[in-house]
Amino acid sequence: MVMLSPLRPPSPALNVTPGTLRSAAATVVAFLTIAPFAPGHTLVVPVEQIDHWTDVPPALWARIGEVQLAVGAALMDAFSPNRVGSIIAGLEVPHCHVHLVPIESESDLSFANADPDPSAESLDDAAARIRAALRAAGHGAHTRLSVWLMDLD
Repeated sequence: MVMLSPLRPPSPALNVTPGTLRSAAATVVAFLTIAPFAPGHTLVVPVEQIDHWTDVPPALWARIGEVQLAVGAALMDAFSPNRVGSIIAGLEVPHCHVHLVPIESESDLSFANADPDPSAESLDDAAARIRAALRAAGHGAHTRLSVWLMDLD
């Protein structure tokens, strides 16, 4: 089970507000991006500052994968997309992170689709839908959380 709870990570690249989700092992966080390609666009990020995904130790990469599976399944349940796409780009922030995006086609996985100013209501709605799907799947430590936001400024 992926247990998630509030965290303020140590990495300066991850200036995350309280309400961010983290695994019980405190090694991986998952949160909504502030520039979503689509509602529910979530980032899965190791807490440890690692620039390139190819430098992530195998055990940590396995944990990132576990969190991706749990959140990806929740995105499928919450938004009913054709697929949940996954991107590792690494150019926007010098910290390894995986984008999980509810998509209808491959063209939905473009940074040109990023909404630079999503409404608080749309983020609140997406967070509530994902939390409900995670709870329904047995991941229950989300009840105290607010919207997951990432602030890179």
